Amino acid sequence: MKPFIVMDIVAKSKKLENVIHLEIGEPDTLPSFKVKEASLKAIKENKFFYTESKGLKLLREKIAKHYKIFYDVEVNPDNIIITTGTSTAFLIAFNFAKKIATPTPGYPCYENFAELESKEFIKIPTDFPDYKLKIEDLKNYEFDTLMISSPNNPTGTVIDNENLKQISKFCKENNKLLISDELYHGLVYDKDYTTALKYNKNAIVINGFSKFFSMPGFRIGWIILPDNMVREAEIIAQNILISAPTISQYAALEAFDYEYLKQIQETFKKRRDFLYNELKGIFNIAKPDGAFYLWCDISKYSDNSLNFCDELLTKAKVATTPGIDFGNFNNFIRIAYTKEIDLLKEATKRIKNFIKNRWIIAFFIDFAYNFIALCVK
Repeated sequence: MKPFIVMDIVAKSKKLENVIHLEIGEPDTLPSFKVKEASLKAIKENKFFYTESKGLKLLREKIAKHYKIFYDVEVNPDNIIITTGTSTAFLIAFNFAKKIATPTPGYPCYENFAELESKEFIKIPTDFPDYKLKIEDLKNYEFDTLMISSPNNPTGTVIDNENLKQISKFCKENNKLLISDELYHGLVYDKDYTTALKYNKNAIVINGFSKFFSMPGFRIGWIILPDNMVREAEIIAQNILISAPTISQYAALEAFDYEYLKQIQETFKKRRDFLYNELKGIFNIAKPDGAFYLWCDISKYSDNSLNFCDELLTKAKVATTPGIDFGNFNNFIRIAYTKEIDLLKEATKRIKNFIKNRWIIAFFIDFAYNFIALCVK
């Protein structure tokens, strides 16, 4: 299994002082105060025991209600399994697949999960700047399962409703399982969007509380399955989960604080607009529709994203993620706008100075090389 490079960068950056952390996909925003109160209440009431493997029925009912409120989609709570983050949800979902196809760039752990379960993994290239998955491209590959993510990590691309409808129709007509990663739902800024369940009732949908709900350390997520997969998925959950963390489940009961969540969405939109406007003159960037990342083309400066990020970390004290973590994208880096704007201002200042100094050094090296070559002649 390949390493998840960003976690290695986190470990290295922790050993340095005065680093601005824009590498990991972890929101700095806090969950609703109601979540904290629910956690404390669960502790006081000694809620320290396993729940059923599918999770608290009350939480599954709350999630089902969320789909009705957020998307106007009916979901049966019995088709929901509460998971430890979304990672175990993918392990459950991939059990139903043989050949998994997914657009790239994409979340690196998808491939690692497939490798862990000995599944074939097929990458379908998408192009800058829109990274749109086209039906014509799907027809060129053999697979039984399509894995999509919207908003996408690392590009921030959102699959609009019409494109999602076409993808869903393709999967239904060609008897392909659709798995939809919707972890960044709620953090969408400029597009209409919806859940894959709106157009494909037999899709597997995965979501969680780490991003929009600002609860990464609670390690709590969910998976929604069609009727014919629920029992088998439950058996897998019984073995690999026992049950999701109980205190976290009780805390999540109060996570659906929509007035508060609107503020979270607005906060990240402001950060996106600020950071994009500050860096678009330095890097070639496709403005993201959602999530909290900028996917930046560094080809003007480097063709080695790992070295570039390492230099940016050690010389400018700004931690970012190399594009190589997401596939064969050595000319890209990912920058997460998961810090308040004052820190983003300082980070952009450091990045600009780093680029300027790097360019000056490169200019003089090139000048010296040409001068020596001229003298030799």
